[in-house]
Amino acid sequence: MPTSWFGFPNPVNEVAARTVAAGVLILTIVTIGLSTAVGEGWLWLSVVLAYGFVARVLTGPRLSPLGQLATRVIAPRVGPAKLVAGPPKRFAQAMGATMSLTAVILHFGFGLDAAALVFLGLIAVAATLESVFAFCIGCTIFAGLMRMGLVPEATCAACANITLRQPQAA
Repeated sequence: MPTSWFGFPNPVNEVAARTVAAGVLILTIVTIGLSTAVGEGWLWLSVVLAYGFVARVLTGPRLSPLGQLATRVIAPRVGPAKLVAGPPKRFAQAMGATMSLTAVILHFGFGLDAAALVFLGLIAVAATLESVFAFCIGCTIFAGLMRMGLVPEATCAACANITLRQPQAA
């Protein structure tokens, strides 16, 4: 965990990150499902989704109820920690924050519910890939930005190869 309120852990337990992604997936599917089956009144749940992403970008799991559940309760019971670089995971959370805030603005600001649902669908795809297949779209984009020189190598030396997985020392 970071030593200050603001910051993001580095390294990150991939098991916890995948657990958070599973929670995001569930909340997104519930939001999309209720909004399409019952009515757009359920799109308010996208605010909860956006809060979680913004909280995780700013503070890691510290102010995120889903982050706390994943890191303190679920991940320790799922299996041994697999440590991965933190900056790409933070970038992925920022992508989720951008997409979920866009959905909130589209719904509440412009009444464009179909467009909001498209952004929620994109989040569901990314969360599925992360939680089920351990494929992080944000991490892959982050690595590409590093290769192009848009993210300085000093940001994350371990990020040059996002496929590195280290078991946690006992």
